[in-house]
Amino acid sequence: MKKTLKIIGLILALAFISCIIWVFIQTKDRHPDYWVDLDLEGEQNEILAGFSKLSITPTYFETWTDANGDAQYNPEDGDTFEDKNQNGEFDAIWLAGFQNNRPAQGVLDSLWARTMVLDAGNVKMALCVIDMIGFGNDEIISTRKLIEAEIPWIDYVIIASTHVHSSPDLMGMWGPSSFKRGVNPEYLDQVQRGIVKSVEEAYKSLRPAEFKFAEETDRLKPLVGDTRPPVILDASLRLMQVLDRETGETLGTIMNWGNHPETLWSQNIQISSDFPSTWRDGVENGISLSDSMSIDGFGGVAIFLNGAVGGLMTTHPSMPIQDPISGEELLEPSPEKMKAQGDILAQITLETLADTSLNTFSKLNLRLKAKSFALPLDNKLFQLAAVIGIFDRGFVSWKKIRSEIAIWELGPASFLHVPGELYPEILHGGIESPEGADFGIEPVEVPAINALTSGQFRFFGGISNDMIGYIIPKSQWDVEPPYTYDYEDRPYGEINSVGPETAPILHQELKSLLQDFYKKNPQ
Repeated sequence: MKKTLKIIGLILALAFISCIIWVFIQTKDRHPDYWVDLDLEGEQNEILAGFSKLSITPTYFETWTDANGDAQYNPEDGDTFEDKNQNGEFDAIWLAGFQNNRPAQGVLDSLWARTMVLDAGNVKMALCVIDMIGFGNDEIISTRKLIEAEIPWIDYVIIASTHVHSSPDLMGMWGPSSFKRGVNPEYLDQVQRGIVKSVEEAYKSLRPAEFKFAEETDRLKPLVGDTRPPVILDASLRLMQVLDRETGETLGTIMNWGNHPETLWSQNIQISSDFPSTWRDGVENGISLSDSMSIDGFGGVAIFLNGAVGGLMTTHPSMPIQDPISGEELLEPSPEKMKAQGDILAQITLETLADTSLNTFSKLNLRLKAKSFALPLDNKLFQLAAVIGIFDRGFVSWKKIRSEIAIWELGPASFLHVPGELYPEILHGGIESPEGADFGIEPVEVPAINALTSGQFRFFGGISNDMIGYIIPKSQWDVEPPYTYDYEDRPYGEINSVGPETAPILHQELKSLLQDFYKKNPQ
């Protein structure tokens, strides 16, 4: 009997030790040697700029599509994901966003890594935006290390995501079930290599540049809705057109707007970059509004930089889109509705930048500041996901993760980057303390971030350098009944947030970053 008990005790001890080792391996810091703390200013004000775009559409679907990327099969004719998978033609690519178990069954349009490189002499930076729902900080650091090996003279690389909900899962949480990781490792490698190549090509294309800035504040409001009170939209369209200083040709265009690219909605099963696809194509190549009316494109590379989309900024299926070509009002999610939205966005972009009164800047100062910081991972489901391997994300200390913020300034424009889906009230003001909220406190994240930011044109890039989910004002946090704003259940945002301390910590880090940035270079 004693021998049996000893054996049982030994087995339990070994099991316990194995669990400890497993947890350590799963949560260990992937990059213990890496911590960003940059404060850089260019030594010249004649900026060089280069742009590139490189397809990161999964190569698994190459045999499924024609030369234009259009699907060659039709599920209605009996072609199914299960048949293709059983034939061994490819491993599953799980679409991110909405629900689990959404295997991609073809390609509607391409996914891209689109990059701008700026060279101010002693400061060289890159902004790469990928058509993904998000990209974690650990993977971004790994990608930067690949870039550094190929292009060591790039000082800082910002990698942002468009947050499209018809892209492959690169976070892990949208696999075949809630307990199985959804990231295809071969595709993750394809994306990382694509980013490196895109940055390299943009650097090789550097040209003497001049810059034009514009902002449209009203015309895009009908295209986005705020689905959670208080209704505060980040609906302005902020634009930067980069021109070749010698030829006058457009090198690239940055389009900054806050909206979820999910117009195709939850039943879509084809890979797509959603409305940014048609928008970018229209800005580059022009649009035809009728047989007799068209608007020329600018050429170059168009880049969509998403904004503050927390509070669920989206083009909900209940919101109609009027096709600018046919005049038809489109309500149900469809490729036609998505295309109509992209055409409208392209038309507004082209018309806004065609304003002859806009100033063109040929000599500008470039400076940037970036820093890493730690966030508590309070979300217990996220903690479990990290331990069991749904997330491939390390802890910098127990239940704390590394994230990152950055600001860079180019003449009259500032570009602020945060690592998730910021609620617009934190950016613009208007945070409330609604009845029923969990903490019963006054707003913490004040003053508004934009009030701390300078520049005539204030660009804001969400889902940049990380993806930590929704960034919710603590005074509006609500997981316990009674619920705010007469909700019958807890709001969606809290389910996909790191925790209630995220917004206060991020706000404080941003406040400190901005104070130091402007103290060194007062406006």
